[in-house]
Amino acid sequence: FTLIIIVEDNYDVDGFNRVTGIHRNITKILAGDQTTFDRFGYSVSIDGDYAIVGAYLNNAKGELNSGAAYIFNRSGTTWTEQVKLTPNDGASGDNFGISVAIDGDYAIVGAYGDADRGEDSGSAYIFNLSGSNWTEQIKLTASDGASGDNFGISVAMDGDYAIVGAFLNDANSTNSGSAYVFSRNGTTWIEQVKLMASDGASGDSFGISVAIDGVYAIVGAYSNNANAANSGAAYIFNRNNGWKEEAKLVANDGALNDLFAISVAIDGDYAIVGASEDDDNGGNSGAAYVFNRTTVTNWSQQAKLTASDGALNDQFGFSVAIDGDYAIVGAFLDDDNGGESGAAYVFNRTGANWSEQVKLIASDGTELDGFGISVSIDSNYMLIGSDFNNIDSNTGSAYIYELRR
Repeated sequence: FTLIIIVEDNYDVDGFNRVTGIHRNITKILAGDQTTFDRFGYSVSIDGDYAIVGAYLNNAKGELNSGAAYIFNRSGTTWTEQVKLTPNDGASGDNFGISVAIDGDYAIVGAYGDADRGEDSGSAYIFNLSGSNWTEQIKLTASDGASGDNFGISVAMDGDYAIVGAFLNDANSTNSGSAYVFSRNGTTWIEQVKLMASDGASGDSFGISVAIDGVYAIVGAYSNNANAANSGAAYIFNRNNGWKEEAKLVANDGALNDLFAISVAIDGDYAIVGASEDDDNGGNSGAAYVFNRTTVTNWSQQAKLTASDGALNDQFGFSVAIDGDYAIVGAFLDDDNGGESGAAYVFNRTGANWSEQVKLIASDGTELDGFGISVSIDSNYMLIGSDFNNIDSNTGSAYIYELRR
């Protein structure tokens, strides 16, 4: 599938756009067994030659909304579905695939509706690549998991560490939320620590979003009342200090119902936090904030990102990703291809300045597609989910872009 987003004359001999650095050939990926309303593309992650896409309403093994995730492998310029992942004990309503992450030879998939420790207590599954086969290695549940915790609503992994959010856990008080860090020892993954906000309060939803990179983890609490009701906050934890809380991030201009930290991502000394209901460009137009670690323990806001053409209800910031000098922000309710068709914006950093480089929309986009519901970036590839794409009755899809840096 080829997507042309800039006129032909702007491309160099290698097929990269001279202005945006994005290759003209964009791969659109679909589930090989796509069915109606699977929500394929609701969650995505990319690492190296592998991409994973969640379809949390897939009726795998005949179980309603048990869920599935699909892994794609790159060979040259071609991305091919390698395997459909389903859990060994998948059951109706598990919603396996609500969250996904991939790193090296490991993938993790959240199933927040799993009922091992009570209804909707939740779980997450880790899969390992051996040769060309992905096999389930372990099922993770919280040691103190309980009904309604929604463990697995968010997942992330880096190296020998994985983090799983449980945003309705009652760690500090009702629905204050928590996140769990697991470490790998051989083929075993052990719960290392339960993370909670030092100032967690009822209804904060700490754990709605998680990310991990190196010694740092970031956890979002989009209902925290840092600046006003539901203005939101994000917390950074440092493994070198025994996973102690190092910083609480809040927007300098945080306001009522911004939902700051509905999405988070971290890479090295930079973190990006989405606030999808910020109102700078109109009600719920959305924003994203970039934070930079300036000293050993200090993280400061470096930039507030908004779309150059942002508009009412775009939900810019519902999804975010960052890698090196590039960041992607999804706006899944943008209207360029019709109402709520969706878009994603790529930003590039020069020094301390972040500038919008390009707005991405699907050439075959139509209303209600939700392009940008999820985003991921690794090295020269970007992956964007479109979970209501209309190829076959809203089955969903995802798009892979190649970027020249």
